[in-house]
Amino acid sequence: MKRRTVLASLGSIAAVGGVGPVHATTVGVSKTEIKIGNTSAYSGPASAYSIGAKSAIAFLNMVNAKGGINGRKMNVITPDDGYNPAKTVEQVRRLVEQDQVACLFALLGTAPNSAIQRYVNVKKVPHLFVASGAAKWADPENFPWSIGWGPSYRTGGQIYAKYLLRAHFGINAERMT
Repeated sequence: MKRRTVLASLGSIAAVGGVGPVHATTVGVSKTEIKIGNTSAYSGPASAYSIGAKSAIAFLNMVNAKGGINGRKMNVITPDDGYNPAKTVEQVRRLVEQDQVACLFALLGTAPNSAIQRYVNVKKVPHLFVASGAAKWADPENFPWSIGWGPSYRTGGQIYAKYLLRAHFGINAERMT
């Protein structure tokens, strides 16, 4: 993940509260803080993947150490969901309704994110950079508040296949569909 891309993305998070004065109705954003919600599998069979959340938090801490975004420090609230969709629903409801985060950022996995997608879109909570390769995260017509991060599994597979065909078999796969 390039630093410039992450900073631009986090800048858009800061824009949730506006560049100028923060309005009293801006959930999760104050003059000094931006509350960001994340759940991850810190325990359980998928706990090795929590390195993604830990890395994102370390990066956000580095940005905070350099003054934050527009003078605002990011406060990341990141409970353990154990990669259990039911636990993700419980944790995300707490993040949205009690902790009042401005957005959800980089939640891990197709199943956990699928469990919360309708809820966060009804609540109009930005659900940013879903850590899943499912194509369903590119559906702004039905879920305008959810957005994926990387390429879909299908697109990734096509990229690898084209590379292998060209590099190992001399076949130009660009013309193939």
